[in-house]
Amino acid sequence: MENCFHCGDECRNTVISHHGKSFCCHGCKTVFDILNDNNLSYYYDLERAPGMSPIEQEGKFEFLKNEEIVTKLLEFNEQGTQVVSLLIPSIHCSSCIWVLENLNKLNSAIKTAQVNFPKKTVRITFSSKSLTLQNLAILLSRIGYEPYISLDDITENKSHIDRSLIYKLGVAGFAFGNIMFLSFPEYFEVNEFWLEKFKHIFRWLIFAFAVPVAVYSGRDYFISAYKGLRSKILNIDVPIAIGISVLFIRSTIEIVMNWGTGFFDSMVGLVFFLLLGKFFQQKTYAFLSFERDYKSYFPIAVTRLTRNKDKSTLETSKTEEQVQVYKLVKGDRILIRNSELLPVDSILIKGTALIDYSFVTGEAEPVTKKSGDQLFAGGHQQAGSIEVEVLKPIEQSYLTQLWSNEIFSKNKQSVFESLTDNISKRFTISLLSIAIIATTIWLFIDIPIALNVFTAVLIVACPCAIALAAPFTLGNLLRIFGRYKLYIKDSSIIEQLTHIDTVVFDKTGTLTTNTKNTITYEGISLNKEEQSLLTSTLRASNHPLSRSLYDILDKNNIQTLDDFKEDIGQGITGVINNRSIKVGAYGFVDSKQEKTNKQTHKRTAVHISTNNKYKGCYVFYNEYRNGVKTVFDQLKTSKKIVILSGDNDGEKEHLSKLLPKNTTLLFNQKPEDKLNYIKQQQKKGRNVLMIGDGLNDAGALAQSNVGISISENINVFSPACDGILDASKFQDIPKFLSLSQKGTQIIKYAFIFSLFYNLIGLAFALTGNLAPVIAAILMPLSSISIVVFTTIATYLSGKQLHKPTYK
Repeated sequence: MENCFHCGDECRNTVISHHGKSFCCHGCKTVFDILNDNNLSYYYDLERAPGMSPIEQEGKFEFLKNEEIVTKLLEFNEQGTQVVSLLIPSIHCSSCIWVLENLNKLNSAIKTAQVNFPKKTVRITFSSKSLTLQNLAILLSRIGYEPYISLDDITENKSHIDRSLIYKLGVAGFAFGNIMFLSFPEYFEVNEFWLEKFKHIFRWLIFAFAVPVAVYSGRDYFISAYKGLRSKILNIDVPIAIGISVLFIRSTIEIVMNWGTGFFDSMVGLVFFLLLGKFFQQKTYAFLSFERDYKSYFPIAVTRLTRNKDKSTLETSKTEEQVQVYKLVKGDRILIRNSELLPVDSILIKGTALIDYSFVTGEAEPVTKKSGDQLFAGGHQQAGSIEVEVLKPIEQSYLTQLWSNEIFSKNKQSVFESLTDNISKRFTISLLSIAIIATTIWLFIDIPIALNVFTAVLIVACPCAIALAAPFTLGNLLRIFGRYKLYIKDSSIIEQLTHIDTVVFDKTGTLTTNTKNTITYEGISLNKEEQSLLTSTLRASNHPLSRSLYDILDKNNIQTLDDFKEDIGQGITGVINNRSIKVGAYGFVDSKQEKTNKQTHKRTAVHISTNNKYKGCYVFYNEYRNGVKTVFDQLKTSKKIVILSGDNDGEKEHLSKLLPKNTTLLFNQKPEDKLNYIKQQQKKGRNVLMIGDGLNDAGALAQSNVGISISENINVFSPACDGILDASKFQDIPKFLSLSQKGTQIIKYAFIFSLFYNLIGLAFALTGNLAPVIAAILMPLSSISIVVFTTIATYLSGKQLHKPTYK
């Protein structure tokens, strides 16, 4: 009987021959034609018979014509772009992932598709102008990946927790404890009458405890090994599955033949400690994921507006307070300033909203919104300050998914992942070769011992420690970095830091502190109305100089602007009751006059004109962060240092005194100039770390190998960067780079440590002296020791962050 080329099922009723291949139904043939016609036949090269037979049910997705239902399912719906996450139960192999992430080749309206294999979900971004959600669901069903849509789960916000690992660990732990207890008489060779009388009962009880461990607790390793072998890949689970199989079969034979207890204690111990390591690893990443979503990358605070009523005057006033984003609840009123990111889904209450959703959709054209319109998280306000009402808390809004969106993904592949795969491949081949050679030699010496040697070699050499070295080390470093206020987006970024040879700094807001500028005013004094207009206009801007100036001015009589405009790199304009003010560069505020004093252009100043009449300027004298010179001195020994500043070169002389010789200083750099400079350095083969303030450096941060944003004003968030460093920890930058280097060394030492244990176990196995108690000790000891070693080593290495960088 032939099998279907697409789904692998037996062609029982009919056999449909098509292009020299057999199919069990017209559905499978249709899917083959769809994939073949769209040049997606590589789908069948990844796995043999990878597909699922599609089951068509007419009208099954009619409910998706209801706009209310569609709105509840969509995560994002703006500018003709919709984003939806769908549960696909039939995802089961690498071919499934590949074809789902290439859906754009089946329909050009689909922009991106990202598969979460453990959760069996696919997150799809598509054009709503060319494709409806209903047609998307039908397309998925036609190729055998019918989505499972449950409105109850969405409306009730139920969370499905996969507790299978806990159950498997519980079964393995219960069996491990009981088998060890029942094996004590065998370990200590007790020959009293009760052992002889009850040993058969004990052995069969041990067998009964071992069966569910092999069949249930250890099945994931067999499935992974099978899929790897089917794809001609020797993954790390292949030798583990071989070891479990040999242990179980050998031990079962010994009990049936009444030769002894076997190695059931070792087998169950192996599975138990493997699952225990996986459990702790899962817990670690769950913790890191939680930090990533809420605390690490945006410990953002927003300005919440609270209404207060004065009983004596019966007037209502608004007070501003800074609250952490994840404390926002539905109904809160918050203030969003110009260029700030909308952190939650909300409704516009007051002000002019011009929202740039380019971080979400890739479309740079902003969208105008009026009072009462819904605003989605992830958009940038581009037209002054607005007042909005929170619709959803942060954990339910679109912003929580921005960091995993492929718009910001650089596809950075960790070297250690490929290193682990290469080691596991060589390990498996070496292990099998040693077992076969040793067995062959012992066959000429002692046949019974030959069997023991073969099984012992496969039993004792546990490769799981190798697989755990990199993720545990980098995961621990991720938490240590976060503890010292460097919040890294992903553990692979730490590996990228080890290859950095060029460090690029922005100046304003990065090398300098926005909170310690010395500011003096020169010019005609401003009256109270002009002061109020100035303060109200500055409040709507997020430029570092605007924020510094706003912080020192009187906050009385702040009003909502009638109009606001910001010319990037030039200045801002505010209007209240037909009174206007311009704040910014001299040429911007007073273009009619010529200023001959060159010193005015060489210093950092904010000029002011009211109703087109020049009034004066606030002059800023930068104060550099504590430890700047020490940071440069430590980096110069191994890194190239570059300063890219958008400001003028007024402080070039002073800055040069802090910098090492031959440092590159470039001033008057526009955002695109910074990005292009980094791109040129990368073409020369350099690995660039960009450190900026996250405002005008988004492009450079995204282009660099690693982009870190210095955060002093936590209202501002740039999703283009790979990490956010608290400004108070600027002086620790060399230590973070050094700790990343030590992380790679720890991983290498862990590999050597694991190899050392395997060699000891092999020495016992090859000489035919592997007793059950020795196997029971050595097998799990390797994995436990690696976890302990990486944890202690990273902890001790992280203690260098305690020490002060400068005096």
